[in-house]
Amino acid sequence: MQKSVRYNEGHALYLAFLARKEGTKRGFLSKKAAEASRWHEKWFALYQNVLFYFEGEQSGRPAGMYLLEGCSCERAPAPPKAASGAAGGKDALDKQYYFTVLFGHEGQKPLELRCEEEHEGKEWMDAIHQASYSDILIEREVLMQKYIHLVQIVETEKIAANQLRHQLEDQDTEIERLKSEIVALNKTKERMRPYQGNQEDEDPDIKKIKKVQSFMRGWLCRRKWKTIVQDYICSPHAESMRKRNQIVFNMVEAESEYVHQLYILVNCFLRPLRMAASSKKPPITHDDVSSIFLNSETIMFLHEIFHQGLKARIANWPTLILADLFDILLPMLNIYQEFVRNHQYSLQVLANCKQNRDFDKLLKQYEANPACEGRMLETFLTYPMFQIPRYIITLHELLAHTPHEHVERKSLEFAKSKLEELSRIMHDEVSDTENIRKNLAIERMIVEGCDILLDTSQTFIRQGSLIQVPSVERGKLSKVRLGSLSLKKEGERQCFLFTKHFLICTRSSGGKLHLLKTGGVLSLIECTLIEEPDASEDDSKGSGQVFGHLDFKIVVEPPDSAPFTVVLLAPSRQEKAAWTSDISQCVDNIRCNGLMTIVFEENSKVTVPHMIKSDARLHRDDKDICFSKTLNSCKVPQIRYASVERLLERLTDLRFLSIDFLNTFLHTYRIFTTAAVVLEKLSDIYKRPFTSIPVRSLELFFVTSQNNRGEHLADGKSPNLCRKFSSPPPLAVSRTSSPVRARKLSLTSPLNSKIGALDLSASSTTSSPTSTYSPATSPPPHTGKVPLDLSRGPSSPEQSPGPLEENLDNPRMDLCNKLRRNIRRAAVLESVSGDRTVSESTPGVEIAELSPCRSPSTPRHLRYRPPGGQTADNTHCSVSPASAFAIATAAAGHGSPPGFNNTERTCDKEFIIRRTATNRVLNVLRHWVSKHSQDFELNNELKMNVLNLLEEVLRDPDLLPQERKATANILRALSQDDQDDTHLKMEDIIQTLDCPKAECFETLSAMELAEQITLLDHIVFRSIPYEEFLGQGWMKLDKNERTPYIMKTSQHFNDMSNLVASQIMNYADVSSRANSIEKWVAVADICRCMHNYNGVLEITSALNRSAIYRLKKTWAKVSKQTKALMDKLQKIVSSEGRFKNLRETLKNNCNPPAVPYLGMYLTDLAFIEEGTPNFTEEGLVNFSKMRMISHIIREIRQFQQTSYRIDHQPKVTQYLLDKTLIIDEDTLYELSLKIEPRLPA
Repeated sequence: MQKSVRYNEGHALYLAFLARKEGTKRGFLSKKAAEASRWHEKWFALYQNVLFYFEGEQSGRPAGMYLLEGCSCERAPAPPKAASGAAGGKDALDKQYYFTVLFGHEGQKPLELRCEEEHEGKEWMDAIHQASYSDILIEREVLMQKYIHLVQIVETEKIAANQLRHQLEDQDTEIERLKSEIVALNKTKERMRPYQGNQEDEDPDIKKIKKVQSFMRGWLCRRKWKTIVQDYICSPHAESMRKRNQIVFNMVEAESEYVHQLYILVNCFLRPLRMAASSKKPPITHDDVSSIFLNSETIMFLHEIFHQGLKARIANWPTLILADLFDILLPMLNIYQEFVRNHQYSLQVLANCKQNRDFDKLLKQYEANPACEGRMLETFLTYPMFQIPRYIITLHELLAHTPHEHVERKSLEFAKSKLEELSRIMHDEVSDTENIRKNLAIERMIVEGCDILLDTSQTFIRQGSLIQVPSVERGKLSKVRLGSLSLKKEGERQCFLFTKHFLICTRSSGGKLHLLKTGGVLSLIECTLIEEPDASEDDSKGSGQVFGHLDFKIVVEPPDSAPFTVVLLAPSRQEKAAWTSDISQCVDNIRCNGLMTIVFEENSKVTVPHMIKSDARLHRDDKDICFSKTLNSCKVPQIRYASVERLLERLTDLRFLSIDFLNTFLHTYRIFTTAAVVLEKLSDIYKRPFTSIPVRSLELFFVTSQNNRGEHLADGKSPNLCRKFSSPPPLAVSRTSSPVRARKLSLTSPLNSKIGALDLSASSTTSSPTSTYSPATSPPPHTGKVPLDLSRGPSSPEQSPGPLEENLDNPRMDLCNKLRRNIRRAAVLESVSGDRTVSESTPGVEIAELSPCRSPSTPRHLRYRPPGGQTADNTHCSVSPASAFAIATAAAGHGSPPGFNNTERTCDKEFIIRRTATNRVLNVLRHWVSKHSQDFELNNELKMNVLNLLEEVLRDPDLLPQERKATANILRALSQDDQDDTHLKMEDIIQTLDCPKAECFETLSAMELAEQITLLDHIVFRSIPYEEFLGQGWMKLDKNERTPYIMKTSQHFNDMSNLVASQIMNYADVSSRANSIEKWVAVADICRCMHNYNGVLEITSALNRSAIYRLKKTWAKVSKQTKALMDKLQKIVSSEGRFKNLRETLKNNCNPPAVPYLGMYLTDLAFIEEGTPNFTEEGLVNFSKMRMISHIIREIRQFQQTSYRIDHQPKVTQYLLDKTLIIDEDTLYELSLKIEPRLPA
């Protein structure tokens, strides 16, 4: 039999006595009895964590007690009462306060209590909550985690201490051995020393002489040592040691800043969000908190310990030994692998959580904390991504100033190698992180939000300002002029291009962006780009003359609404070429990948086509190529290292072309190859596509699916289904813009002319008896468009009605419909003046007769011949090669039709490959000419070779109309003169400086000065060609010859800064100087509002010069508001943390046009150039480095391409560029000393 639990009753009675006298909370409460409806009033007393209850207030012995440790207390609803109860009693019960004490284990019933007053009940609940020690338990758990972490560190320290102890013991043994050897040697020496007797006392004069000699030797020795020390101080070794110490000091400061950032991340975001996740209505779950912050708290603990070790080393200066610290730190840095590996997922989870309004509101409250300094959570989550590269750069600088015989040289080299190995893992994640941050920054600027930007596969391409031309009914442009002021103001749009979507926004007066209600988000899969609107169309007639050929159209065909057209104007032809080139590349990539996916992976959710997934050369490392884990915009692994041949092979791979790879290649190709080699490769692809393309690519290009064919036959389906898809049927597309005007779509192919013509309707009846319906079937009434129908086989119109209904349930019809819709979107329709007109009085004419079309992959003897011997050569319509490729692949996947021999099938494949190869060559050349025109301006031989190649393409008789038009556009862009460039140049401004009337500083307003400074800064910044950013030419001895425009930019910056300082020092009285400072600060603030941060830095650097900064009397006259504004501007453009504030401003709050500080980008490029080589030891191109360089150049060119709309004012620029007003630095300081002399010490 189980015994009852024994306890010390005497001590319990003593505690009850203390509870009655000194209890935390005492009073009457009603305790619910075992019966559900009975309550007993007891007198309760709470002492520490024990709750006693007595029968009455005067009772000496307790009736019972409860241990409250680990319990919880919460309010309980009032129990329901019977309807027959008195109304007064019911009101009294409603006023009573009920609460329940829950114990944290099973088997213990909760304690239900009530009291008369609500405030008294709350006091009891608070007292019980404190007595439960829950806060102490939570704190104990946190301390236990820290304790476990510190125990691990102590164990590591113990291991290191044991190793050092063993080394000391070995050294002690070695010292004892050496001592014994020395003693033995001394004994031997004493035995060998001859006997020397006591010498007689020396003469006093001799002693004096020796004393003088000793003094002279001492003086000469001290002088020699002084010379040695002075020589050492001036020696390169001492200079290297001083630089080494400075690097260590900077490292300690950077580590302190990093620990502070981690502290803000943990204490201002992580821990508050953990508490919010534990609330009753959590805005976020604990799992999401863990997914967002990962192991950032552990990283903070690690770096706090490392920071303490660094400070301890500084205390022992000048002896700075860091190798042992890195030896302890290196094994623990593996925690960064988890952070880096999941960082992209972390930002994705954060983006999903922001869709919850409660969480977004709470997060904005946390970000408003002054400690965050206006930075967002994404910024703090990104800081750990750059810590390992920062350590690598620091170690690289330390090793550069550490002698080879230094005691910690080998340890530092080992630490650097380990960090570089860890950095390779992190490197692949950085580009995706930057892209996600850019997307989130744009999404935050849009007031309505934009869900498509939360897709991590959405890659940012470009942004800028365009003018949207208003339209009236039927798509006709309103007759407006480009120079119209209302069109510029009302039609100005901020546009953003991504790999999948095109955003059009309006900007409010406050700087916020608003998506257009109609056509604000354009899906590129539904868009068709028309670069040069056809003058023969009614809705665009004369638009080239009206808009100066700066307009282009985007035709949108959404599946669930009526199609519409967006007409946009670019500021210049260069910007139009850049926009159209990027948009067309994105559209081609989406359509090619989408159509191939529909054909090859009908029932798969994977977006990569099967032919690409099957090619191991695109995924597997080899001796001449190495891939990273990050995927590009085509969902293919990015290249890390590769030979030049493999890079050119990727450039000309006909299956896909990633726009980020193309941009990187064209930006950096001159580092590892020449333009002539690239052009020769493109020429080979065009002339000999079969010999230039790898065999594996050709095999996969026409991969067939025999299994699918067998499955459909085995399912017992009608054999006519396989016949329908066995070859591409004739395309019957007719799109009309008016009742009397028809647009036709046709594709011509160069096949053997000896093959005779065959009537399609007759041949289909004989060769395929199972064919049931025809594309020539009349369309439904009241329909102006005939869709491209690939689900119908060639047949006679009489057979169409019956079997059509049978095939509606065919599962293969979904594939047809998808393919049909995509090809309709891909087709670029043209109307030509020679098109046939349709008479309104002849409604019985068949559409197929009016729109004869031919498939590029159908043999000539099976192509449609119009009745009466007429030909369709005069109907010029086009479809993009992506559509032709989709049609060919749709036909190649299901076997060959009866009556098609191997020769005809091979001919079709050759035609498709030639068309696709031509399209690839034109695509690359269009990008090259439109975005990198400087290559052809500086290399006339290259320009002539490209012109010859394009002329050869134009002479191709099999060229599709769209390809012919694209070739003509490239020729036009390459041949046009520089006079088409309407941008203002610095040479034009300098020519206007001969104006006799000169303005002075007092007569010019701050707005005029800021506008003209911004205009000049952007002109100088815009003139820098991108090739000057390669190879660190600005740091070479011949920098003026290699990078003349960068040096001009630097000189212009110095001249403007000198002008500001000289203008202030020209005033003799204090008040005038103070007014001048206030005016220049106002100019700098206006420059900030205009996003001219280069101008802000020009002015602030001038004000911080020693000649002006020391003028205390002048600064005392400056107002407090101006000084506060000055501090704000200096904080934005401060170089602290590699211009971290300026970078955040440019990424989150700045849109082109803008003028960034060029030195920030030059510093980034210098870090990349010095930190990583161009080629690996195996001779492969370091394409990851090229990608980083290209990313920086793209950001620079983004700001270069968008110009300010500021009118040139010669009177202001004449003052700003007047070098006679500039005083040199030495003269400025002498003048400053005259104005305000130094105070006596």
